[in-house]
Amino acid sequence: MTRINYIALFQESPLRTEKTLSLVELIRGGGLGGQIIIGLLFLLLLVAIYIYFERWFVIRAASKIDKNFMEQIKLYVGQGKIEAAQALCLKEDLPVARLIAKGISRIGRPLEDINTTIENAGRLEVYKLEKNVSVLATIAGAAPMIGFLGTVIGMILSIFEISNAGGNIDMKLLSDGLYTAMTTTVAGLIVGIVGYITYNHLVVKTNKVVYQMEATSFAFLDLLNEPAV
Repeated sequence: MTRINYIALFQESPLRTEKTLSLVELIRGGGLGGQIIIGLLFLLLLVAIYIYFERWFVIRAASKIDKNFMEQIKLYVGQGKIEAAQALCLKEDLPVARLIAKGISRIGRPLEDINTTIENAGRLEVYKLEKNVSVLATIAGAAPMIGFLGTVIGMILSIFEISNAGGNIDMKLLSDGLYTAMTTTVAGLIVGIVGYITYNHLVVKTNKVVYQMEATSFAFLDLLNEPAV
């Protein structure tokens, strides 16, 4: 008998309805301020993704150079074929090749002058590789703060609505306001993380190209210094 009553009570108990969260509804419910913050963060995300892939393709192309490039340069310079060496550098059209082309154009001058010319050209090439990469660092730092700003605005608006309700704490109104406010923080963190990861990845890739340019420049200077040994 007790078992039957337990089953009956269980069957008659009302079922709990699960409340689902919709990102679109949260954004819409955040008011104009929250929507502007989310829109700004989405724009920053698009900018970060565009800069990352644009720079990634440029840096990737800059690192691809023929393995026999320096051997051919050494052969041409050793045979006095300066024009052929210059033509080879123009054919490659890469940062490393442009550095060597600058050095070749100064052959006949003191070695220190050639070294200075290559260093100046190297700084220019690094500047070209790092174009707009600093924007990613700015996005990585600014996005979380913008998201937190949206959260503060959302909290202020929630408290303002509760105050207008006569001081009565409406848990539903408060929870909805908190959901909306925290959405901007989450969005800001996501954009900041994306910006941070993409920035550091591009820095690592750029450093590899810089090391490649330095190694090739040292090899070229050693080549010019061989006859004096």
